[in-house]
Amino acid sequence: MLQRSLACFVRRMRCLTSLALWIVAVVAAVPYEQYILAPSSRTLRPVSVFHQHGSVSSPDALLQAHSVAGKGLVLSAYNDSVTYDFGKNIAGWVNLQASSSHGAVGVTFSESSLWVSSAVSDATGGLGFDAPLVFNITEAGRYKAPWEKERGAFRYLTLVNLGMEKVSISDLWVYFTAMPHWQADALKNYSGWFHSNDERLNRVWYAGAYTNQLVTIDPRRGDALLYHSPVNLTPITLDWAVNTTITNGTSALTDGAKRDRLVWSGDMSIAVPGIAVTTFDLISVRNSLDSLFNLQNANGMLPYAGFPFNKNGDVSFTYHLYALIGVANFYLWSGDKAFLDDKWAGWKRGMEWATQQIDSTGLANITAPADWLRFGMGGHNIEANSILFYTLTLGVTLAHDEGDPETAASYSQLAAKLQQAAIPLLWQPSVGLFRDNETTTLAPQDGNAWAIKSGLVTNASQIDAISQALQARWGPYGAPAPEAADAVSPFISGFELEAHFMANRTDAALALIRRMWADFMLDDPRMTNSTLIEGYSITGELHYAPYIDDARISHAHGWATGPTSSLSTYVGGIQILSDGGATWLIAPQLGDLTEVDTGFSTTKGKFSSKWSKKGNEFRISISTPKGTSGTLVIPLPGSRGKARLTGSRVDAVVVHADAAGKYWVRGLSGGDYEFVATGL
Repeated sequence: MLQRSLACFVRRMRCLTSLALWIVAVVAAVPYEQYILAPSSRTLRPVSVFHQHGSVSSPDALLQAHSVAGKGLVLSAYNDSVTYDFGKNIAGWVNLQASSSHGAVGVTFSESSLWVSSAVSDATGGLGFDAPLVFNITEAGRYKAPWEKERGAFRYLTLVNLGMEKVSISDLWVYFTAMPHWQADALKNYSGWFHSNDERLNRVWYAGAYTNQLVTIDPRRGDALLYHSPVNLTPITLDWAVNTTITNGTSALTDGAKRDRLVWSGDMSIAVPGIAVTTFDLISVRNSLDSLFNLQNANGMLPYAGFPFNKNGDVSFTYHLYALIGVANFYLWSGDKAFLDDKWAGWKRGMEWATQQIDSTGLANITAPADWLRFGMGGHNIEANSILFYTLTLGVTLAHDEGDPETAASYSQLAAKLQQAAIPLLWQPSVGLFRDNETTTLAPQDGNAWAIKSGLVTNASQIDAISQALQARWGPYGAPAPEAADAVSPFISGFELEAHFMANRTDAALALIRRMWADFMLDDPRMTNSTLIEGYSITGELHYAPYIDDARISHAHGWATGPTSSLSTYVGGIQILSDGGATWLIAPQLGDLTEVDTGFSTTKGKFSSKWSKKGNEFRISISTPKGTSGTLVIPLPGSRGKARLTGSRVDAVVVHADAAGKYWVRGLSGGDYEFVATGL
């Protein structure tokens, strides 16, 4: 046992070393850097004045473009204020240079323009607003926010005079704190890229990348939830701080930048693939996964959320499974076999706990209501059982990689029985959607999206029916989640987005990104125009049904970044199938686009796909690392199902499409290839 543990440790250290060397290797040229929202320096200054009140002089003096030595902002009287706009959501410690020798300056923060105020900040927890950060000026000089008063996300910062005397501020800046383990001049060093002929899609991809950077924090300043339940029935002003250590290491992937600043496995299921195709910051992912497995109960159950939220004792069947999925995702993208070896025993205990919930029907009977804050979780729930089916299927692959064929066979049998039971019990053919459980006709967004994503449904016409029915329910602001009252959930909509791509309804998927993520979540003036919101109402109000306090809604939430990975893996078509890309599939979906250029790197090397469509011609060039192998799927242009194919190692030949209009080039070794298909 000791020898095995030492062997795992040695392999893991080798993997960490290779990750570090890989990071150094990929920081050369960064394609499409103009779209990257991460700053080039950790010292940030505001770019414009959003609002001012009272007797104010020279507010522009503190702007990035107007800073002049000897000039500064003057707030002449009590309650005079200026609100500065940083142009995008940022995070960090506030710094002031005071020219006055006494006085008091308050600082308030808001992600959204909706909550800009000189009296309070938007909310991080509890019921109410956050109190201002106050600097009591006793002499001229620099004043810096206390260590625990890092503000995790804000676009707007208000300076307000809280004293009876005039105060003068000669400089204002924020020290940017996200991605603490990256060098200050390296925050733009993405390993992945995406570009298409649609600027809206380009902006969404990079907003997702930046959102995931903003939610990656110093783990010593986690947990913004000082008040885990409403402290009053009337909104009040509350103190706030971030000073809890939530994981080991120097960085951690959390749910939200402003709040909760905790490890949630469900959020990671969307964020991790997005991180893999943008920054490849798997070190932060590993730290967060480790923290969850360190809290695993003796019976195998994994926590609903990480420390210290786990102390509440909440049980969540779905988030337990998401933690298991997290291990599979990390292993898929990293190829870190030592990590899987280290987690395998705990993973099997976790699956044993999950499968103990399966009753005589062959389905899991859910008795704990906790999930993504949806309502009505329980019974033979379609979402929970679809996620269980998916996790069992992942477990089959992991078990084979671990040399554990008996476990693989057991998981396969359980998955088959679940699949046989779920469809006849919960499918509603008259509406083309699954019902939530056998006691209701409510057709949830989560369960139907997951029924496709998980592979539970394999019938093509049924998959198409679900995709069509989900699209038919869209409102002007996106896809509804009726299992959460009037909520629009970017989290669950990320899975719906995958479902449309998997149904080969690319136009629907692209339409959802444009309508929901681009036109509303990015361009609505109440948004940050840079990061992606946690949730809102089908009416377009910034109200999220699970919360009673709208000001606490996070505008930088990793679970909202689904389009970033989907655009790379479906539109660009690059799908990693095993071991960091040892095997791969490149199968671009075109929709109404004419040009796409995307790629990313793993520890195996660089993967890229660049394609264009013009008239009756489709061109694609791909690059994959040496030592890998895979398949290229070419969508044939034209309507006659055949095309002339030319390109790398292929003489001009006439090829015929499959039923989906595609031609498969199998058995490719890693390398560079170009193909041109001309419709006949």
